[in-house]
Amino acid sequence: MDARYEERASRLGGAVVWTWTGPRGPARPVLPDGCMDLLLWGGTLVVAGPDTHAFTPQDADGTGDASCAGIRFAPGTAPALLGVPARELRDRRVPLDALWPGARVRRLTERIDAAADPVAALEEAALLRAAGAQAPDPLTAAVAAGLRQGRSVGEVARAVGLGARQLHRRSLAAFGYGPKTLARILRLQRALALVRTGTAYADAAYAVGCTDQAHLAREVRELTGTTLGGYLAGIGHGAEDARSGTAQPSGDGR
Repeated sequence: MDARYEERASRLGGAVVWTWTGPRGPARPVLPDGCMDLLLWGGTLVVAGPDTHAFTPQDADGTGDASCAGIRFAPGTAPALLGVPARELRDRRVPLDALWPGARVRRLTERIDAAADPVAALEEAALLRAAGAQAPDPLTAAVAAGLRQGRSVGEVARAVGLGARQLHRRSLAAFGYGPKTLARILRLQRALALVRTGTAYADAAYAVGCTDQAHLAREVRELTGTTLGGYLAGIGHGAEDARSGTAQPSGDGR
């Protein structure tokens, strides 16, 4: 069975609905992207927290089939919906019933399993939850947007009117890590997006604000555990990736 990844924009603002069908090999790690996901994985609802390093998912039932689906939330938006600070889920995959009452999660899981389109039902459940939840902090959305644009942490802090300690504390709750880590992760995603389109490594490094190609190479090694060439060879040029816990889009939105 060939692996296949598909995604579409969600009706929930800033989110993406995605599916991964088929097996998955260890050469296709999930890279950190600043996002969190709500997954339907092996018949279980799971939350994938924000990663600080590459993650290689396993199949849920031991069959070798890593098929799953999920909603990928933009950086900083999931904690309000889930009711859990992002720092508590950093580098973790957690069953939803560890965060919400078990009876509620069982009813939700049964409703999704019984739906003609479980993925659409998962999205509808997220929309209903968001309608009754506190809105995401607009300040953290501004932080993520500024860092995604390549602005320095200092510039972003001044733009949102926070001191360094306040920004760090708010970032831990919203993103799972401090603004410097988020900036590195978003920069890596921008660089990968450029390289996937055929941009030379050195040009991509310069475009995203690395001092040179060697700087980008070090960032890739530290955040992914492999070389840039090794990662791209593993997924295939221009390929899109997905995780049992989140999706890897072709752009830098994770």
